[in-house]
Formats: sequence, structure tokens, C-alpha cells
Amino acid sequence: MEADDQAFQPNAPASTEALASLRTGLAKSLPESYFAFLTRANGGEGFIRDRYVRLWKAEEVAQMNRAYKTAEFFPNLFFIGSDGGGEAYAFDLSRTDATVFEVPFIGLPTDARAIASSFDSFLAT
Repeated sequence: MEADDQAFQPNAPASTEALASLRTGLAKSLPESYFAFLTRANGGEGFIRDRYVRLWKAEEVAQMNRAYKTAEFFPNLFFIGSDGGGEAYAFDLSRTDATVFEVPFIGLPTDARAIASSFDSFLAT
């Protein structure tokens, strides 16, 4: 298998309805750069540099946060995807920037590590 076969593959853009539903369902807003991404690609999966990334679709991101009980176990964090294993990618809703964090699904909020200073830099290959 060639390396390009595993490169990040974006999904088709999110529907206007899915984006509106996500925006209205949030207690705190997410970075605009994240919504801009969803208008171009409704999630996706594959490698970005040396990191495997599975970004959830607009229709499933709130449901996944409920399933992982993010509000209960990781106050202020909002998960947007995972590495396909034991780590989630998240925004810290208490911050005003778009820093992306990596946090173990089984861990503490203090285990969150900043891995990109912005969502756009997180996506940069």
C-alpha cells in the first residue's frame, strides 16, 4: 500500500442543515475555522503527517460527545474526532482560540495535550 493511500481523505461537505443543527445544539460555540472545514469536508479519515486522524461528521459530533460523556468527564472539552484508538482530538471551550488538544478517552482533563495552535495548523500536511 502506498503512503498516499493512507493520506487524509475528506468527506463531502456537510449539509447546511447539519451545520445549522450543530451550531444551535452547542452550549458554547466552536472555532469558526472548524465550521469552515465542515463546509468543505464533513469530517474524514487518514494520516495528517505522522498522526492518524478520524474527524467526525457534523451530524455525529454532538452524539459522540454525549456517548463519551464529555461534559461530565472532560468539562470544557469538546471532542471532534479520534486517532482511531485511545485518543480523542478536542477543542477547549473555555479558550477563545482554536488550539487542538489530544486527550486519552480514559484519562483526566489534565491529560489533555495541545498538539496544534489552531485547527488549520492541525490540518496542515
